Amino acid sequence: MSTIYVYVMDTLADWELGHVTAELNSGRFFKAGAPNITLKTVSYSKEPVKTMGGMTIVPDCVITDIEVAEANVLLLPGSNTWNDQKHYPILEKASAFLSIGAMVGAICGATAALANFGLLDERTHTSNGAGFLEMVAPSYKGQASYVDQPSVVGESLITASSTGGLLWAKQIIEYLDVFQSNTLEAWYNYFSTGKAEDFFALMQTLPENTSE
Repeated sequence: MSTIYVYVMDTLADWELGHVTAELNSGRFFKAGAPNITLKTVSYSKEPVKTMGGMTIVPDCVITDIEVAEANVLLLPGSNTWNDQKHYPILEKASAFLSIGAMVGAICGATAALANFGLLDERTHTSNGAGFLEMVAPSYKGQASYVDQPSVVGESLITASSTGGLLWAKQIIEYLDVFQSNTLEAWYNYFSTGKAEDFFALMQTLPENTSE
């Protein structure tokens, strides 16, 4: 079983996490026999946080509750508050995850936090465009490992730009192996295009409902 820890914080960018959390939590397109997934929100305290969209989230657990294990995943969202020192402990956890080969997913502002912490210096990654990390992360030294794509799979690390949330979700779902490959492709195509034929192609990849 895998636990997906989703870090939540004030000004969290709601839309960046929407696709991946909805699919992993609902399991609506999971394949038969998919690994068991538990989704937990985590923060520096149990106090409610308010997202950029004004949604209030009460964290399920705190950073010290996180189990660093190869089967688990840590997801870090974009936010305007990553420079606050209270987020330092989650960056330490991210480092611990990466050191044992456990997956970390980071998007938008979270990539800057990882960069400033030195975690992108030698790992394949992306962010909000070439030159962004140099502007916002003074300690960043990972230019040679930067890939200018919306979302990039690296070594136990999946990073994305602020507009790469859909591809980021696809890559995380693929890593977790909870969709059939044809379901994942159809899912991605539908949410990329919005075309009816892609929706029906997605539905056709799912097991038929055999209930009476």
